[in-house]
Amino acid sequence: MMTGGGYTTIDNQKVSGSVPAVSGSDHVTVKFTESNLHSFPTSEAKGRITGVFKPPSDADDTFSRPANGISDDTQQSGWMRKFMVAAYKPYFDVDTSDVLDRIKESLFPFKASFAETTADNPDLYGPFWICTTLIFVAASIGTFVTYLAHKFQDKEWDYDINLVTWSAGLFYGYVTIVPLGLYIILKYFSAPLGLVQLWCLYGYSLFIFIPALCLSVVPVETFRWVIVGIAGLMSGSFVALNLRSHISSAGERWFLIVVGIFLLQLGLSVILKLYFFTVTV
Repeated sequence: MMTGGGYTTIDNQKVSGSVPAVSGSDHVTVKFTESNLHSFPTSEAKGRITGVFKPPSDADDTFSRPANGISDDTQQSGWMRKFMVAAYKPYFDVDTSDVLDRIKESLFPFKASFAETTADNPDLYGPFWICTTLIFVAASIGTFVTYLAHKFQDKEWDYDINLVTWSAGLFYGYVTIVPLGLYIILKYFSAPLGLVQLWCLYGYSLFIFIPALCLSVVPVETFRWVIVGIAGLMSGSFVALNLRSHISSAGERWFLIVVGIFLLQLGLSVILKLYFFTVTV
């Protein structure tokens, strides 16, 4: 082993290179002075996830702060919130048991307790799926009825895609526009009833038409009229009786409003029969 120039060379053929030699008297020891770096408190380094500590001053919170200087409270309140999806999210937070109980109650219209039981927690989940189911049931059953009629008479049959479009416009439009119009009328008479509560009531009132449309497959015209008529009477009674106690405070015209509500539901059943289950061969 040879030492020179501050390095020690290992005299071995299998090892190449050199390493620093053991410190001797000719080496200078460098001592570092104590650092003057400041230690920031750990509490200041926490971001907004914890919701307790403030973020550091150089944190980029572009996506968490409101744009144009608008506060969070201003963004989440006011009349503009009515046009946001988040405003209606709580009305879809229901259990299956709640929806089934409300469907069962809609089948017994003379109890007239639906508006009171759903006053604190009306939902839009049930009405949405009831209308969606009705769209496909009405279009499919109506198509099947026309197919059978043409087949029994050995005539050519063509599928009418407009049945889906018309049924979607009919059910979605009816359950949206009619309660909205009724809400404006009741607001004029200072009747205490919310818009979402009306949407909930009208949505569940249409459930009776699902079994009625399924029974309309029977190729007997009188039977179809009877089934659709019973469905219209039950649906109209369900809405009118549940709203009677609320509309009675609207003054002397409350009776006319209730009768109009009943006739609109009955008219819906007549439209279903004439458009979807009147076969012209």
